[in-house]
Amino acid sequence: MSGQRKLVLITGASSGLGLELAKQFAQDNYDIALSGSSDRIFEAADTIRDLGVEAYPHKADAATYDGVESFWSFFTELKRPLDAAVLNVGIGLGGAFTDTDLEDELRLVSINISGTVHMAKRVVQHMVPNGRGRILIVSSISATQPTPYETVYGPSKAFGYMFAESLREELRQTGVTVTALLPGATDTNFHSNAGMDSSEIGSSKKNDKVLVAKQGYEALMNDEDHVVGGDEETKQQAEDNRTTPEPVKAANHAKRARLQN
Repeated sequence: MSGQRKLVLITGASSGLGLELAKQFAQDNYDIALSGSSDRIFEAADTIRDLGVEAYPHKADAATYDGVESFWSFFTELKRPLDAAVLNVGIGLGGAFTDTDLEDELRLVSINISGTVHMAKRVVQHMVPNGRGRILIVSSISATQPTPYETVYGPSKAFGYMFAESLREELRQTGVTVTALLPGATDTNFHSNAGMDSSEIGSSKKNDKVLVAKQGYEALMNDEDHVVGGDEETKQQAEDNRTTPEPVKAANHAKRARLQN
């Protein structure tokens, strides 16, 4: 049966939004090749198999060239065409730029920017000759505003958003579609992992990750160029960001993102 199902590749699928997106595909009868940096990826695969499809887990460090390449090699060994890809892996880092470690900032850039470009290159060069495929690039509502106290994270997500929009236009006549998902703050471990528990954002109400994943999945299937993931307040924030001056947005975000300890 698995050979008759479509196949999706999902990065950063151990937990959180990546796993929820994987569930959306599984419920639509896709087999899933999924990657993560810890052994939790194998638990995630069991969760996916419980939904009645096949899961192919791979543990790798998305911050390194070899880690990204190893997941792609793992996929190619399945010898199946790729119907969809979700480039979801990403990390955050909170704190004042003067205080954060350079190594941590560069790791963020390696995962959020270099890793995205690397995997996208492999995916696109696989899909275009096949004349079909869907690509979802997970950015953030942070891509629409300055993000002081997440000063490298926000620009990394702005890169992802514009990369998706640019790639979408390039591939318009190829049968391959590209959609960007811009989630607002979501109920995952993202802010905690970024060291932002003491910030206003870290302790505030979050969007439902199941809702955000569903919105992203539906936008991908409907060939939308991008979708803001979250409730109506989140969507309104994205609209407001179109017209609010950058210094005002920066000051607002600084207040919410500044660590309190």
